Amino acid sequence: MSDRAHSPMQIAMAQLNPLLGDCAGNAQAIFGAAQDAHRQGASLLLTPELSLTGYPPEDLLLRPGFIQETQTVLQSLCKQLKGLEGLTVIVGHPYESDIGLRNATSVIQDGNVIATYFKQELPNHEVFDEKRYFVAGENACVFEHHGLKLGVLLCEDIWHPKPARLAKDAGAQMLLVLNASPYHLQKEHARYELLKEQSQVCGLPILYLNMVGGQDELVFDGGSCAVNSHGEL
Repeated sequence: MSDRAHSPMQIAMAQLNPLLGDCAGNAQAIFGAAQDAHRQGASLLLTPELSLTGYPPEDLLLRPGFIQETQTVLQSLCKQLKGLEGLTVIVGHPYESDIGLRNATSVIQDGNVIATYFKQELPNHEVFDEKRYFVAGENACVFEHHGLKLGVLLCEDIWHPKPARLAKDAGAQMLLVLNASPYHLQKEHARYELLKEQSQVCGLPILYLNMVGGQDELVFDGGSCAVNSHGEL
């Protein structure tokens, strides 16, 4: 085994600014972040919710050609990531399942998708209309990394108790939350209070990654952070 496998786990959080609809360009930004993370000794890289398409893709999701493009680009990205030995990358993308389109994120290890998670809580209020496009998931996604079991959640999931509870019941020892969370006044405070409460309820540390930039009327302010199991920043 390589020395990397024996080193303390280092996690990189790529606070990216994806361009809406530019799957190929966003994939290259993800790969660039992966190269940087690999050079700095990270073994795990997180990217935001729907990092491959940008957020919110809205009616682009109704075009079959666009969905096919996301799958083609994701496969190409997996081949590129295969060259970064020892680095696991989590990428957000739409996924065409047998019962409809999912808001998904995949765990890529050595160029292979080892797990895919489907967002359970689809927001359908204020600026969100995800129920128009996606079918909700029902199951937890937990994978093992450096001897730890890590649970994956997507954005709105962390605002509800059930997804975190399901992840813990499935053995998760830490939660990774990938977000496309737009800014409004006092949002930073609301997020921290939420993470504090959720970490204390489930008894798990939480890594919270958010994108940056703007899409139409939305501004994404980053604010990525981590809290321990006691809710301390």
